[in-house]
Amino acid sequence: MLQALRIRDFRLLWAGSLVNSLGSWLLTIAIPAHVLLATGSLRDTGLTLAAEYLPLLILGPVAGVVADRCDRRRLLIAANLFCAGAVATMLLGVSPGRYWVLYLALIAENSGTVLAGPALQAMTPAVVGTGPLLSSANSLTAASGGIVRLIGGPLGGILLAVCGIRTLIGADSASYVMAVTAMILTTRSGQPIRRRRRDEDALITRLARDLRQGIRALRGQPFTRPLLPVTVIYLAANASLSALLIPLGIQRLGGGERTGLLLSFLGVGFLLGAPLIRALIDRIQPRTLLPVTLAVTAGGYFLLFSSTSLATALPAAIIIGTFGSMSLVIPQTTMQRLIPGATLGRVSAIFLTGEAAATLAGAVAGPFLAQAAGLETVTAVASLLTIAAAALARLTVPPGAPGAPGAAGAAGAARVRPRCSTCTTPAHSGNGDLDLFFRTGPW
Repeated sequence: MLQALRIRDFRLLWAGSLVNSLGSWLLTIAIPAHVLLATGSLRDTGLTLAAEYLPLLILGPVAGVVADRCDRRRLLIAANLFCAGAVATMLLGVSPGRYWVLYLALIAENSGTVLAGPALQAMTPAVVGTGPLLSSANSLTAASGGIVRLIGGPLGGILLAVCGIRTLIGADSASYVMAVTAMILTTRSGQPIRRRRRDEDALITRLARDLRQGIRALRGQPFTRPLLPVTVIYLAANASLSALLIPLGIQRLGGGERTGLLLSFLGVGFLLGAPLIRALIDRIQPRTLLPVTLAVTAGGYFLLFSSTSLATALPAAIIIGTFGSMSLVIPQTTMQRLIPGATLGRVSAIFLTGEAAATLAGAVAGPFLAQAAGLETVTAVASLLTIAAAALARLTVPPGAPGAPGAAGAAGAARVRPRCSTCTTPAHSGNGDLDLFFRTGPW
């Protein structure tokens, strides 16, 4: 799993993402807890999560086109600087009656991460290639997510009680600046495969054409195409419960400290999932592996949100962290290996837009349904949706979908590993970036 760390540029990207993710996770408890304690409203608390995903729904397709046409390294630097400023603006929205500023700052911050997302997704395979090192890189990214969840939740809860929300906001803003520093130190130019067009076509026309190309590329991949509805259903269910996780911890499990411990055990699950998916993804076809991980995740959802004590909640959190993270890495790696780098930013943006729509819908519907019908109803619906996603994956992903890099044969390998015109590595593809999912994925 550590082989990818031999590559200096990947070390910098991974370390920057790790620090950035830690800064963001310090606010994972703080922001919704602050709103919940101030308003007592599940709806208002859930809107903090909805505010994070609205930009992804609106800007997702544009972000993919930008990633395919701009210098990705410069784009990442600019977007992270913008995010640092947006987070700093949250300091103006923590006073009573000014929470609308907090929502707007969350929207601004996540607008920056949306624009950076496809570019960051495309950078990892450009640096490490699409062979075994890609699995290593993705496993490390999943491991970093686990480390962050292991440390960030409890640390955020402690710092919120000791230092207050303003200190946590400052730490998150500083983490973006540190990530920018790491990106500046990378050596690759970050130029996309397709050069910027110099014609005078209208921007909207070019965007529409590029998105059609991305849709055609996705339709032309029978192994990748079914993964979009599967992932959308899964993330809708996940978001409906994610929006209720902090209220669950504070109101049912005993407060902010226990909520932090719950997030820590989710991190333990992520850490366990990283080497497990690394061992399995190159051996078991997605058609078999993905339904299993989704089904187990559904069981974890039901166990966690039926819990009234940490005795059952913490094991459930480990299950969700382990198998939920695997359920994200499997579609991510399959897409990276099969979609040509020239269109990967656009195809990634289609996935991200669908995921954002599902997550936004789930984040809004979950709290509203919980307030109207109770947490048990939301738990049952989300668990059944995840089971449905598992069944859909089993029924629609064709047998023979590539697992190991060589599974597609020599011709397939040549097709899925085009060379980049700006460097000597295989062409850019996505990172599935569990760290675009800084505040997504399972929780």
